[in-house]
Amino acid sequence: MRDIFTAELTALGEDLAAMSRLVESAIASAGTALLTSDLGLAENVIADDHTIDAIERDLDERCVALLAQQQPVARDLRIVVSALRMSSSLERMGDLARHVAAVARLRYPASAVPEGLEGTFRQMHEGAVRVSERVTTVLGSRDLNLAEKIEHDDDLLDRLHADTFSATLGGSLDLSAQQIVDVTLLGRYYERFGDHGVSVARRVVYLVTGDFADERGLDI
Repeated sequence: MRDIFTAELTALGEDLAAMSRLVESAIASAGTALLTSDLGLAENVIADDHTIDAIERDLDERCVALLAQQQPVARDLRIVVSALRMSSSLERMGDLARHVAAVARLRYPASAVPEGLEGTFRQMHEGAVRVSERVTTVLGSRDLNLAEKIEHDDDLLDRLHADTFSATLGGSLDLSAQQIVDVTLLGRYYERFGDHGVSVARRVVYLVTGDFADERGLDI
């Protein structure tokens, strides 16, 4: 019976890693679609999001079944509960990638990124991709140092998000009302993407140490 339970816990980890790899692909493609006005790529991201959603539903059902049937304690309980929380964060990251792609599709054939903000959104794209890649690695390696680096990437996204506010409110760019809305939404999507990456990193720290990151004085 214990061998079966251990195999089920291993399968949860594998499914989380599979979700994370899909999120990597989604945010990379969504950002590329945004920056290059690639309609086909944007539509692929939107269509493929259901796969991430399906994995989350299946994983959550299995976690609930394990809690009910196995009544895990100590470290095993942490693994199951953390899997529930991390699957929710990864699903939301997939949704945010889909939202970025949806804005790109809505503005096609024009670009949703106004002239003068291309550099800001390219940096946001690169930062979000880095977050997603590190999340996938951390899920497998449980490397606390790498988990901390996800926080630094999130700090960058926060700063860039603030830059979008300065651009839209400062009057330095001649933006239409629609462009202001697009920039505001896109900045928020990327900022929240980083936040959810940090949430996964904190859960990994919790799995390894039994303590939440902020309680241990770490910056994640």
